[in-house]
Amino acid sequence: MNSSSYTPLLLTADSGSTKTDWLLQSGNVVIARCTTQGMNPFMIGQTEIETILRHELLTDERFEGVSHICFYGAGCRGKGCETMERALRSVWPQAERITVGSDLLGAARALCGTDDGIACILGTGSNSGLYVGGKLVANVSPLGYILGDEGSGAVLGRRLLGDVLKRQLPQDVCLAFEKRYGLSADAIIQRVYREPMANRFLASFAPFLAAHREHPAIQALLADEFARFFERNILQYERPDLPVHFVGSIAYVFADELRKAALRFGLTVGRILKAPLDVE
Repeated sequence: MNSSSYTPLLLTADSGSTKTDWLLQSGNVVIARCTTQGMNPFMIGQTEIETILRHELLTDERFEGVSHICFYGAGCRGKGCETMERALRSVWPQAERITVGSDLLGAARALCGTDDGIACILGTGSNSGLYVGGKLVANVSPLGYILGDEGSGAVLGRRLLGDVLKRQLPQDVCLAFEKRYGLSADAIIQRVYREPMANRFLASFAPFLAAHREHPAIQALLADEFARFFERNILQYERPDLPVHFVGSIAYVFADELRKAALRFGLTVGRILKAPLDVE
């Protein structure tokens, strides 16, 4: 093989708590795309990560001979980075280079490029960071869906379920919810408090909010939660001069509501992408 003509296979991943998007490239040529379940090393261990990789990704032989890996994921900081890197190295021992970084860094690079800005993630969870000079220089801790994650799918779902079960929403909304899902209070409590991945379960109700977004009560819920995201996160950076960019399924679906909430604080929403790997 002529080494001068060798083009390494680059595998890039963007992973949230619900799903992981994969992009396999040779130079600028896209060879394959794939989606597996999410892998957050703060929620699952190395063994489970390796199992997901082998059973959901390596079933496609095109992903076997990877030489460079760039993995951006939720929970990939500190020990989480170490866990993910060990799992990737175990699955691809031949890889020449493996880089692991936070999902926020991956989002900032995709959204801001070489410009300064505020990069945000609104998916199952939420996060944000001030990106200046090609680096993340500040980050308001998202704190997870129990203490924070304002505006995320998990928190929107949590609020919806609580308001339905406590009859805080109009009767027509509650009846529509019951007709669509047929879940009892006991079944919901079981899923939230006694089974794993409660954040994914809560976020799974975002489509109901999207389907009923024209209802005044749902409009109010969305407006309030997105306002909480800006107030408790973005305003702390004290940079109203910078555009606020978003990536994630929630931001993509509720783009109009998000832009309206930003205007309340004199902020400008810039780019909104469904996923970082949507950028070629």
